[in-house]
Amino acid sequence: MLSVVVPAFNERSRLPATLDAVRAHLGAGGPGAEEHEVVVVDDGSTDGTADLAVQVARGWRQLRVLRLPENRGKGWAVRAGMLAACGDLRLMTDADLSTPITELPKLRSQIGPETQVVIGSRALPDSHIEVHQPHHRELMGRGYNRILQLLVLPGLRDTQCGFKLFTAEAAVRCFTPLRTPRFGFDAEVLLRARRLGYRVAEVGVVWNHAEASRVSPLRDSAGVFLDLVKLRLRRERPE
Repeated sequence: MLSVVVPAFNERSRLPATLDAVRAHLGAGGPGAEEHEVVVVDDGSTDGTADLAVQVARGWRQLRVLRLPENRGKGWAVRAGMLAACGDLRLMTDADLSTPITELPKLRSQIGPETQVVIGSRALPDSHIEVHQPHHRELMGRGYNRILQLLVLPGLRDTQCGFKLFTAEAAVRCFTPLRTPRFGFDAEVLLRARRLGYRVAEVGVVWNHAEASRVSPLRDSAGVFLDLVKLRLRRERPE
């Protein structure tokens, strides 16, 4: 079974289109549909995101909604969804579906006995960015990934794309001890995956920048870089 985990914070306006696209791709229980579940994790939203998702779930038995009592950050929401999921494969995808759900087969094709984690990437030759971020944000992202490669995760060119697929075992072992609750969590999860001996494959995907991003360029960028320093300091320490 496939689990699709969707973290959501104040996403009432964008979530319906995302859920419609996921439902159409997975078949929503129709003839020949794949066995699946969708787990929407509401991260303490104040705009009625959870209520909207519950309404959608009334007509879609494969959809579950988890409500976190307060806003803890994207990493914490993804962790809650990954640990609550039941699938043999567990996909995390952003609520704005910046990477279309139709890109999922690219990631699934790489999962196997030798590969337990596959990440979508915007930085490979076969990646395709249809709508770019503002220039300053692209520069910040490239700078972060270069530093990340140098200090923590050599060989991975884009760790921040919000489209990642894990086997159930890898998801549980990588997310259970998560210490980074906000936007720097991807690096921690991937570092832990490598330390546990899992192979991480990187696959070029289609990606579109969505307006109304939940990332604050100054606050969250500073926090992500601080998390990176913390990861570097404890990289060689035992868990």
